[in-house]
Amino acid sequence: MDKAHKFHIVGGDSRLRAEQARLAFAMGHHAEVYSDLAELFDASPGEGIIIAFDDIFEDGMDVLLERLSDQGIWLPVVAASQSSDVYDAVAAIQAGAFYYLCLPLTQEAIVRLVDHAIAEAARHISARRRLVEARQRIGSLSKREREVLDWLSEGCSNKAIARTLAISPRTVEIHRANMMDKLGANHAAEAVRLRLEARLRHEDRDVSSEGTEPDEGDVSAGRG
Repeated sequence: MDKAHKFHIVGGDSRLRAEQARLAFAMGHHAEVYSDLAELFDASPGEGIIIAFDDIFEDGMDVLLERLSDQGIWLPVVAASQSSDVYDAVAAIQAGAFYYLCLPLTQEAIVRLVDHAIAEAARHISARRRLVEARQRIGSLSKREREVLDWLSEGCSNKAIARTLAISPRTVEIHRANMMDKLGANHAAEAVRLRLEARLRHEDRDVSSEGTEPDEGDVSAGRG
């Protein structure tokens, strides 16, 4: 082994955490254990790999990653579960997990994890930062601005978007300009790239502002 790694083991019961920590120590790595996220947040680790058991990401891996990001914790997160269901593994990875491990851990599994971390951890953290930043920017859009971005990402022209949303092309232009300004995008391609980095779909659109959007006349009058 060329380098010892630090594992932050979160969740499960004390016996399960201890067993996994002992295995890591036996292989020359270091392990810290936490009963829940509150303890992890208090420690605020700045290096290593987080191994999160089922109960820690039961609300969804994406929710866990958002909570970690809010705390300024950007370490790779490994989903560890006693389930060997391939669909669970795929769902965790698609939601942003760095890796998926079946419990109990084995030496072979840790070796594979370490090899993967050496090759991919930096890229994964960078991509996760871009995802969070993109979602924050897109979250600032109004409902109508988000709709324009969604259809723009489908390759629709202003006229096509206007027909779909039953508004005028001039109103689409205004919403598009506001959207680009909020996203800090100079070109449509930049706005579309942000949406792709955020991994958003049409149905993920925030509808909290539904019903509050100015009508076409108000929008046009507001911008002249």
